[in-house]
Amino acid sequence: MLRTARTAVAAAAERATLPADTILVGDCIAHMNALPAGSVDLVFADPPYNLQLEDGLTRPDQSKVDAVDDDWDKFQSFAHYDAFTRAWLKAARRVLKPDGALWVIGSYHNIFRVGAALQDLDYWLLNDVIWRKANPMPNFRGTRFTNAHETLIWAARDKKSRVTFNYAAMKQANEDTQMRSDWLFPICTGAERLTDGAGDKVHPTQKPEALLVRILNATSRPGDVVLDPFFGTGTTGAVAKKLGRHFIGIERDDRYIAAALKRIAAIKPLRGEVIETAVPKRQAPRIAFGSLVEMGLIAPGTELYDGRRRWSALVRADGSLASGRYEGSIHRVGALVQGAEACNGWTFWHTNQNGRLAPIDVLRADVRDKLGLLSA
Repeated sequence: MLRTARTAVAAAAERATLPADTILVGDCIAHMNALPAGSVDLVFADPPYNLQLEDGLTRPDQSKVDAVDDDWDKFQSFAHYDAFTRAWLKAARRVLKPDGALWVIGSYHNIFRVGAALQDLDYWLLNDVIWRKANPMPNFRGTRFTNAHETLIWAARDKKSRVTFNYAAMKQANEDTQMRSDWLFPICTGAERLTDGAGDKVHPTQKPEALLVRILNATSRPGDVVLDPFFGTGTTGAVAKKLGRHFIGIERDDRYIAAALKRIAAIKPLRGEVIETAVPKRQAPRIAFGSLVEMGLIAPGTELYDGRRRWSALVRADGSLASGRYEGSIHRVGALVQGAEACNGWTFWHTNQNGRLAPIDVLRADVRDKLGLLSA
């Protein structure tokens, strides 16, 4: 839905009370509880997975695998992990706007426990999405299937939340086919992977930017505030800045923070017209054919044709059409000449422009663009 100037001003005023485009240093639960309630549009969370790795992982040649063995991923028990999960999810729900939503990613080690906690805390689950890895790490011991995916849960703040979902944009990006809940992306490698002076990974679980690009394009709008309580090396912040969103990151590791600050500083935001989201036709301003006649875009007396010039109709001054013994709206006359029950007159009827036929829907799109500029 198009945002009015008044809405944009209100959103700017809300952001002024937030530490937007900032990394907060310290405990995520404490920081979220200190933020204003109902102030964030979207949360993306990549929490500790509680992998429970007791022994080092080696390849068949006995070389050591750089696995996740950091202290932040270690918990005394499932009970301790569950208490931590409920605490940060509760804090995140408090800071979300009434129509806000949350994304959380995990593996089989933790995502089912997170899902149960979400439902217990009255979040409303919308989708589980499978991130299928194009280049997963093999199972070196040969004792299990290769773990080739991670699971994301998309949840609304509550059942009544009217969350942002840019359905039309996702469908267009997917070659005019509904986007599915299984997403294929490679894991973070190459130039995108942050390394230190010794060539080692700065963060063991850095997520690919492509994953965040899809999430923000699908479920947020330019100008929205996205909170990441487990900011790490700043993938969410980098993508948010690029796509014209604002971010709040929370991180306690100084090494990760330094890498994130450097990374985000190098990002150049895309221009405003590049990040605008496609508006579904059902949300676009309703334009009557008579408006085109009143505005002089189609003159009374103009002949309209179907795409193959089988039928023609005369545009009358009141915005109706006449074709032989038929008269009425663009839809009614289009249906009558074909002997059909219904017709979309906007795509059926065409104007003759220098010998070439163009659907009248093109003129309607021009009017919508002008109305959009007036309301922006």
